[in-house]
Amino acid sequence: MLHTRRIFVKQGAVALLGLGFAPDFLARAAEAATRRRKVLVVVFQRGAVDGLSMVVPHGDAAYYAARPTIAVARPGREAGALDLDGHFGLHPRLAPLHALYRNGSLAVVHACGSPDPTRSHFDAQDYMETGTPGVKRTQDGWLNRLVAQRHDAEHAGAMRAVALSSQLPRILQGAAPTLAMTSLERMHVAGGADTGDAFEAQYAAAADRVLRDTGRETFDAMRTLREVEASGPATTAGAAYPRSPFGEALRQVARLIKADVGLEVAFAETGGWDTHINQGGATGQLAARLGDVGQALGALVADLGTAMQDVVVVTMSEFGRTVAENGTRGTDHGHGNAMLVLGGPVRGGRVYGRWPGLDEAARADRRDLAITTDFRDVLGDVITAHLGVKDLRPVFPGYAWTPAQRLGLV
Repeated sequence: MLHTRRIFVKQGAVALLGLGFAPDFLARAAEAATRRRKVLVVVFQRGAVDGLSMVVPHGDAAYYAARPTIAVARPGREAGALDLDGHFGLHPRLAPLHALYRNGSLAVVHACGSPDPTRSHFDAQDYMETGTPGVKRTQDGWLNRLVAQRHDAEHAGAMRAVALSSQLPRILQGAAPTLAMTSLERMHVAGGADTGDAFEAQYAAAADRVLRDTGRETFDAMRTLREVEASGPATTAGAAYPRSPFGEALRQVARLIKADVGLEVAFAETGGWDTHINQGGATGQLAARLGDVGQALGALVADLGTAMQDVVVVTMSEFGRTVAENGTRGTDHGHGNAMLVLGGPVRGGRVYGRWPGLDEAARADRRDLAITTDFRDVLGDVITAHLGVKDLRPVFPGYAWTPAQRLGLV
């Protein structure tokens, strides 16, 4: 059963399900504190972000011809893009990331995505999270399979994989133990400590050994997280997270990384990217969402400081938007998109991938940015180089990835 090895920690209540944690995970977590553990943070932009506004191809004249009212201006003009390499530029609301690009810790991969042509949000997100485009029967997520692939004495513990969300996302569902929570500050059972103690006593007295062990290990995990919440300043001075769900999620990720609880992979998500109407250009609804992402990611880097040398963050979205704006000054469901990769180990300061151009003849279905880089190549590059996974076949089944496909991002 895929849903029998989980902890869900939610506001005001705890739902306890079976775990696969070893009873001595606390000792292993303590061991992890003595090692430099590599961490991968995956950010999902749900709703299909417009990659052509996020990373503007200002050197492609067809971009401006196709978007007379919502295009982001060329660099040097009022509210213009922040130039990267003379052809691409970041949206002006992503200024915190521009500094990271210039210091070499942010890379961009453009014209990438899933090879499956679906324009359904539900199907496309499912394919991106399972890592098997076009295959609906896959039951687990690629991030869970990654955790399962790294199961040994060095990679063990309750806190290896965490989603900062109210429910476990598709990408982390599977056989490996994972945890979903909304906030370290809400690590209490409804009714206070006395209720929590009584609840724990009931599990300890359970006749079923599996249930008894599950309960004990679950509350051990809760105590560990409470210790993190109670320890020291939560945020490094100067790290200004936005007051948004996404900003809060990254703040929690930073706390777990700094606490050395054995975190290896973290997942956070941000929505509101389905901009069919009044998308805007340098200002407007899309700009506001990008501003939130830029500020939150910039704060994460400032918060972690030197710890970012062991962290890589990857952004992904189910698909991009149409090249041309529609009749309501928005964009519709498209195909190719842009992914961001940032962190201390990243070989940044450049835009990766082959640009296919935006002329109508070069577009997918004569309407969308064509894909020249499979999203699994981006993830495979990070997984092999940063996390040291040699065999990607269990992570992306059915995908014939080879080291020759490495982009050199890390």
